[in-house]
Amino acid sequence: MAAAAAGCEHYRRSCLLQAPCCGKFYVCRLCHDSKEDHPMDRFKVKQVQCAKCKSIQQAQQSCEDCSSMFGEYYCGICHLFDKDKKQYHCEKCGICRIGPKEDFFHCSKCNLCLALSFQGKHKDIHTSRVGAHVLPCGHLLHRTCYEDMLKEGYRCPLCMHSALDMSRYWRQLDDEVAQTPMPTEYRNMMVEILCNDCSARSTVQFHILGMKCTSCESYNTAQDGGCRMALEQQ
Repeated sequence: MAAAAAGCEHYRRSCLLQAPCCGKFYVCRLCHDSKEDHPMDRFKVKQVQCAKCKSIQQAQQSCEDCSSMFGEYYCGICHLFDKDKKQYHCEKCGICRIGPKEDFFHCSKCNLCLALSFQGKHKDIHTSRVGAHVLPCGHLLHRTCYEDMLKEGYRCPLCMHSALDMSRYWRQLDDEVAQTPMPTEYRNMMVEILCNDCSARSTVQFHILGMKCTSCESYNTAQDGGCRMALEQQ
């Protein structure tokens, strides 16, 4: 059965997690941590509440009472419910990562998952004599890898967060978007997007040059659903 409409700015899911620390129900640990004075350990979550029928039950992918699916993807270790993004749980990293799994391998020396293109072609970042660069997201890259990354783009190759301060470029893009009207058939097209920088979801007007996150105003976004016409144009 299809999932009931629910979720938060961070995840697309149709259940609430019961925080093992305080017993309160939140859509996700990030929502919990923003409201409470203590962090929530998602690995210790035992129970969830269905957003459709309100039944409280053991954490699982579908409601045992109304069969509503809580999330297209569910990890029984991290208790992560979300829309399917080809996620997979890496036991060695201890977290879920966006895949597909077959395109990545876990490097035990670097202690992280890397694209298969790096397999056998990179050195341990902790022992290499090549200097390391710390990205704003916290990931480490060899200085040479960082320089190569800048030739191709501005995003961390591991988590897709912006690796540079892009605020000036985003304002330039604001001007370009304003000066570039879309063809008539696309002017009222709305799309759902996911921000790679703040993880917020929003519904915005489609534009070929880019779609701006309504939460942090970044253009580092990806379409996260189908297109639809604005209601007044339907």
